[in-house]
Amino acid sequence: MSDLDIFDRIESEVRGYIRSFPVVFDSARGSVLTTADGRDYLDFFAGAGVLNYGHNNPIFTQALIEYLQRDGIIHGLDMATSAKKAFLEAFEARILAPRGLDYKIQFTGPTGANAVEAALKVARQATGRSNVVAFTNGFHGLSMGALAATGNKKYRDAAGTSLDNVTRLPYDGYLGADIDTLDLFEKMLDDTGSGLDLPAAVIVEAVQGEGGINVASTAWLQRLRAITADRGILLIIDDIQAGTGRTGAFFSFEEAGIVPDLVTVSKSISASGLPMSLVLMRREVDVWQPGAHTGTFRGNNLAFITARAALDAYWADSVFTDEVSRKSELLRNELLAIADENPEIDFEVRGRGLMYGIAAPEHPELAGAVSAAAFERGLVIETSGARDEVLKFLPALTISDDELLRGLAIVRESLAAVLAR
Repeated sequence: MSDLDIFDRIESEVRGYIRSFPVVFDSARGSVLTTADGRDYLDFFAGAGVLNYGHNNPIFTQALIEYLQRDGIIHGLDMATSAKKAFLEAFEARILAPRGLDYKIQFTGPTGANAVEAALKVARQATGRSNVVAFTNGFHGLSMGALAATGNKKYRDAAGTSLDNVTRLPYDGYLGADIDTLDLFEKMLDDTGSGLDLPAAVIVEAVQGEGGINVASTAWLQRLRAITADRGILLIIDDIQAGTGRTGAFFSFEEAGIVPDLVTVSKSISASGLPMSLVLMRREVDVWQPGAHTGTFRGNNLAFITARAALDAYWADSVFTDEVSRKSELLRNELLAIADENPEIDFEVRGRGLMYGIAAPEHPELAGAVSAAAFERGLVIETSGARDEVLKFLPALTISDDELLRGLAIVRESLAAVLAR
């Protein structure tokens, strides 16, 4: 009987990552995962962007232990607790105030998809309109409203019903580097014969994660903000994977100098891997009636404790983001070198911060083969893109230079082995 037998017999066929990484993981620290039989794996996956500060960061573990030992509130619905109060105060002081952002904060159910559902619902209520514009290769979650805004056919086919009230338009670069795809959006908004109803909102990722590490340019994001602002359309930035420092700054949209109307935040906002999601919204957008969007687990107090600890430890000054920027340059240069070493593949290197991909559009099977070969050599790394054609680099932001370079060496070795076959 294999170690995975119980999962094969009892767990649903919907399980995914276990198929790519078929071992039983038992413990983890920083950027290293350890299996039940003692094998170590370097982690370039970080829980799909949940573990930006690494596994079992001792700063957060200690804060949790102290909170639990004093019988701190664990479950609190949306009642006031000292843990939530401390998080709100830290988030305002460390994140909102320094950036001049005056957002209300809504704590939604614990998944990113629930944050997207809440953002879409309140945007429709605030505007009195139902249509939403989303973009090609966007990923916003798999519950029905979020799925309607998600582009990938595999996920959409699983819905089992129609997915309505979303108009999909081409993302930046979708039609080629020389075409500004917002020309189409603006033309359709201004043409009464286009069939595009004035949207309640536009939802977009500044850097598309699951869609293939596609990076929207500063100019494109600034023009999108101008188009939406001029027409009273709410702009929702989905920062669930690209936020919380992943692309360099705390928010992925900071580089473009724009202020969205709403921002969805999840994954690494808890810092520890505990479930937590929230929606940031301009005050005038907060038209909710009390209890209009509820959820039993919309107040994860353990997550508030670790989230607050992360804000105090990593966001009180620029030391952390300076290090992310330095490591980003190291990662980018190494990926460009890998591309140069293999000119026959015509690799594309994409990304920002520590969210990068190396894509082989003409060889879509290559990324998956390299991921599998890397796992055999002790590295966990996933793929993304509509055809899984992108090898996706998502290491912890706290990863050491030595670990980063060791992981890249494994990628090189794995690529060479795959190409030799």
